[in-house]
Amino acid sequence: MTTHTVKTREEWVAARRELLEAEKKLTRRSDELARQRQALPWVRIEKQYRFETAEGTKTLAELFAGRSQLLVYHFMLGPDDSEGCVGCSFLADHLDGAIVHVNQRDVTVLCVSRATLEQLDAYKRRMGWRFDWVSSLGSDFNFDFDVSSDTGESPGLSAFVLEDEVVYHTYSTFNRGLEILDGAYQLLDRAPRGRNEDESLPHPGSWWRRHDEYENTSRSTV
Repeated sequence: MTTHTVKTREEWVAARRELLEAEKKLTRRSDELARQRQALPWVRIEKQYRFETAEGTKTLAELFAGRSQLLVYHFMLGPDDSEGCVGCSFLADHLDGAIVHVNQRDVTVLCVSRATLEQLDAYKRRMGWRFDWVSSLGSDFNFDFDVSSDTGESPGLSAFVLEDEVVYHTYSTFNRGLEILDGAYQLLDRAPRGRNEDESLPHPGSWWRRHDEYENTSRSTV
């Protein structure tokens, strides 16, 4: 016997309409925040960062790959790590499908980590990912953008723009700001029981696994 509130279809429609008004307010607020985000001042990048890529050593400007905008996901995989962070892997599973569309809006998306290119390539093959992933090992890039320290690595998302051959930093976000990249959570938030996470745990994403580590990955067919 369910303990959840059960009402008639007419009562549900009335409640859904009330919720819809709140959802519309949130959407309008989100649109306004996007405008404020894009209005942030830019910071000129003075340092000459170098990255190891599948095509050889590249500068930050060269990572734009002919586009004017660049989104960098700072993936937690350091030179001493044997495999990528579970949370970053959870998020990275969402990138490949989106990148082809984002590219059409003059935006390049890639991941950057301090692990060697060989480590990145090996883990990328294991996960079956196609997105570009470059190594910043030997440069200050991750340290300068607050995702690496003497105590370890952290995740983050940073945005850059290339204008008149000058690279500018425009935006960065961390922690729950990264949830916007996570389509699985957007779906769960609309499921009847939501994320269904144990809020007493220190990290609500304790159920996350790398996609090849879940015990039950069978799919029902319709």
